Order: sequence, then structure tokens, then C-alpha cells
Amino acid sequence: MEEDREDISGGEGEGGYHREAKRLRTEEEAGVEELEDGEEESEEAVVSSGTTDSRSRSTGGKSGVDDTHCIPPSPVVHVRGLCDAVVEADLVEALDKFGNICYVMMMPFKRQALVEFDSVESAERCVSSGNRDAVCIAEQQAFFNFSTSQRITRPTNIDDPSSGNKVLLLSVQNPLYPVTTDVLYTVCNPIVNVLRIVIFKRNGIQAMVEFESVEDAQKAKLALNGADIYAGCCTLKIEYARPNRLNVVRNDNSSWDYTKPFLLQRERGKGRHRQAILGEHPSNGYGQHCPLLPLPGNSRYRRSSEEVHDMITYPLLHHKTSSSSSYMDHPASSSVAMVSGLHPAKMNCSHIFNIFCLYGNVEKVKFMKSVAGTALVEMGDEYAVDRAVTHLNTIKVFGKKLNVCVSKQQAVIPSQVFELTDGSSSYQDFNLTRNNRFSSSQSSRNIIQPPAAVLHFYNAPPTLTEHQLHKLCTEHNVPIFTKFKIFDAKPSSKTLSGLLEFDNKTEAVEALTVLNHHQIRIPNSSNPFTLKLCFSTSSHL
Repeated sequence: MEEDREDISGGEGEGGYHREAKRLRTEEEAGVEELEDGEEESEEAVVSSGTTDSRSRSTGGKSGVDDTHCIPPSPVVHVRGLCDAVVEADLVEALDKFGNICYVMMMPFKRQALVEFDSVESAERCVSSGNRDAVCIAEQQAFFNFSTSQRITRPTNIDDPSSGNKVLLLSVQNPLYPVTTDVLYTVCNPIVNVLRIVIFKRNGIQAMVEFESVEDAQKAKLALNGADIYAGCCTLKIEYARPNRLNVVRNDNSSWDYTKPFLLQRERGKGRHRQAILGEHPSNGYGQHCPLLPLPGNSRYRRSSEEVHDMITYPLLHHKTSSSSSYMDHPASSSVAMVSGLHPAKMNCSHIFNIFCLYGNVEKVKFMKSVAGTALVEMGDEYAVDRAVTHLNTIKVFGKKLNVCVSKQQAVIPSQVFELTDGSSSYQDFNLTRNNRFSSSQSSRNIIQPPAAVLHFYNAPPTLTEHQLHKLCTEHNVPIFTKFKIFDAKPSSKTLSGLLEFDNKTEAVEALTVLNHHQIRIPNSSNPFTLKLCFSTSSHL
């Protein structure tokens, strides 16, 4: 079977910016206990050392004054309390008065950044000034502290602090909507000329963009690092890449060489046929339209000598049918995800559905007979797969780390069906289940959240108690929550909702995997209640 030859190893890793843009809150905003995607492990101490939680920031971040007495001076300054729309250029503009800045690492979802100065004296001027007077970045007061690191780790020349590269690595965080070469070109090209783009989709969405010179790459990084492509999502985190040139073999949605337009003619026999995309993001039935942020006409970063179209529109995307195909129709895109590293005794088709359904409709799940602990998951479209890869890849479930990537398969075929360890079938079709959450008129209420230690439960019986939930966890051998909160319900409400906090994210994931869609029967009721779980936007109770 072709599926048995599927490569189960992970793939290669890794616009506008109006002030009004707001991002979806995630668990990372409340603290920095975990690294962001793309950060080096050596930066963990740097980020965690000078950090307060969201409660400290909400009260003015005054703890930053005291923290400076505990951490010795360093050329690297930890900045927190940034507003959502800050980009690297805003930091440089506000802080270069204290001294030359060598490097900036943005942490947009944490509203924080690391800024490396060329000397300890410059960093001291920055921290002391921030503690003495209000230092504003993008019209909002920020707070400063020394980092425990003497230097920010970069992927390029480790011996030259000022080293750069003409190729940038773009990590797209919270990618709720498609990111293609057209999108990245139209985001980057108004600033400086783009030569080549290559997009990787196996472990989240990352791209490498090649410019004409190191200086051009620096301009693009300055203007776009930390910006949202679309309002509230598709946030760019930018670093210098290791390779200094990209090799593009064809022009399509995942790669493009703008110096060789004939590459497209070899593939399709005609020139580029679609205008560059910078308009509303596509309507895929998963929520309301949300405007993309075009590069402002009066932007200091726009090249005034070039006309750029600000706003155009994606074609509408329809729900997938057997006869329809995506406009991104090439091998790099697929509505099938492959997940490996599954626990052989504790994972089955229903448990996989319980996790993946948080990021899009799940149509079919099939375990591969020839590759133990591996399954194919067919979802509603390729964007649902991208969201699942972004949020579920590398999470731990029952002590095993999952590897989630885009499959080479275009559909899941129910062949070689066998019995799993728990006695259930290795294949299950979820097309007709009412538990898919992205099909109904309420789909716009879905909030895409990464795994977190707090679960939101709803559709529970109105008589459900904390003791009953404890008993349910014990009976199904999953971790027991440590805190319990019930939301005040309307008098007419027939169900109950609330929050469950666990000791850590891994325990919450395991509880959700098993208990999501568990049916609870109560006396004098003909139909059971289907308990529904999802990850909460709250970081703690």
C-alpha cells in the first residue's frame, strides 16, 4: 500500500501592521514558562528569568524595578508589557537612543522581546531609564530588566554579533488562514525586492524568503518582525536563516523564484494568472470575515517608487466534496494529516477525533497496520490540517510525544481494517457525527486555542457536581483536575458549563483525549448529555 511508504519523520523547520490589530489570547500571554516556536533552548533561562505573569503586568509591572537588583547587568534587556501590534522597528526606534542595538528577538504572543545592545553600559542606561521614567513603545509604557544571558542566540555566524543573512526565516504563528507565496510576496515586496520564497508545512507553517542583500533583509525584518498578516492571527516571527541562498525548482503556492518566471511555464504552460493576495482572508465556513492588514500607503517602510495593490479578495472556498478540489492543488497541500508516536494501548480512532476536532472537522481516522502507533486523519480541508499541525505537533499524550505532519495522501481509504488493542476498529468514519464543531451555524464561536492546562467544559447536565467529575476522571484513569469553576447559567439554561484546571498541560490533554464527548446519563432523562471539552483562553483559575 502507498500509505505504508509514508515518510513519518518531521519536515524541515521554519503585512501590514495597524495598531488596531488584536491577537487571540493564548496560554503564552500569561507567562513564559515554555519557549515559543523557533526559540533556542539556551534562551529558556533568558526568557524566564526576568518575567512576571500576566497578573503582574496588569497591575503595572512594578515588580520589574525590584527584579533589577537580583540580576547582574547584561547587554541583553528583557522587555515586557508591549502592546499587541508592536514590531521590531518600534523597539529600535524607542530604544536606540540608549545605544547601538545588535539584535532583537520578538515574542509577540507573550507581549515581550529581548533586545541586545552592543555594550553593558547601553543596556544599563535603558533599564535605569525605564525604572526611573516611563519609556513608551508604540504609545504604551513598557518595562525593562536585565536578562541572565549575555547574548541572544542566533542561527547565523556565532562569532559575529552583528552578522546577518539575506535569507530570513519566517515562522507563522496562529495560522488560521492560508499563507502562500502570493501572500508572503505581497507582504514583503512593498518593503524591499523579494527574490525567492520557499514555504514548509510539515511542522507548522514556516517560510524562507531570500532578498537581494543583507541590508534588504534587515529592512524587512525590522518592519515585519512581530506583525500580523491578518488581523489577530498569522503572526510573523522572523530570524535570520542559515542558508544564504534558496533553491527553487518550480513556481507554485509553496515555492517561487521571482527571477525565473519560466519555471511556472514548465509546470502549467502559462504565466502567472492570479493577482497577488492582500485582501480579506478566505471564507471557509469557519467564522466571520476579518480584514487583512494591508501595508499603509503612508508607511515609512513602503517603497515610494513602486505601486502596490493594497486590497484584493481571495476566491471563496466551499466545503469539500468528492468532486471539488482546492485552489491550492499541489502535493504540498493535503486535507490528510499523519500522526505518529501514538500510545499503542490507549489511543484509538475516537480519542484521535477528540483532539483533532478542536481544529477543524474530522471526516475519517485510520490506523496504519504496517507502521505501529501511526494514523491518518482526514479533515475538512488543508487549513484544518495546518492548524492541527501547528498546535498538536510535539505535544505529549500518555507519555509519548506526537509527531503531526501533512500527509502525502489526498484521502483516507478504508483498507486493511484490523482490531486495535482495546478491541475497537482501526478505521472510523466521522462524516455524520454531530460532534464536529465547524459545520453548524455556531461554528463562528470556535476559538482556536493551543493545548493548555485549563479546560473549558460545556453541554454538561445541570446537576453535575465537582464530585461527579472527580469520579469520572478516576473511572477512566485520567489525571484529576485541581480546581473547578462553574459559570453562572441563565435561568432558562438546560446545561452547565465551567472550567477545569490541571497541574500541567499534559494532564489536561490526556483528560480531554479520553473524556471529550463522553455521554453522561441522568435520572428521568431520555437522552444522555454529551460532555464537550476544549482548551480554555484562561491561563489559571
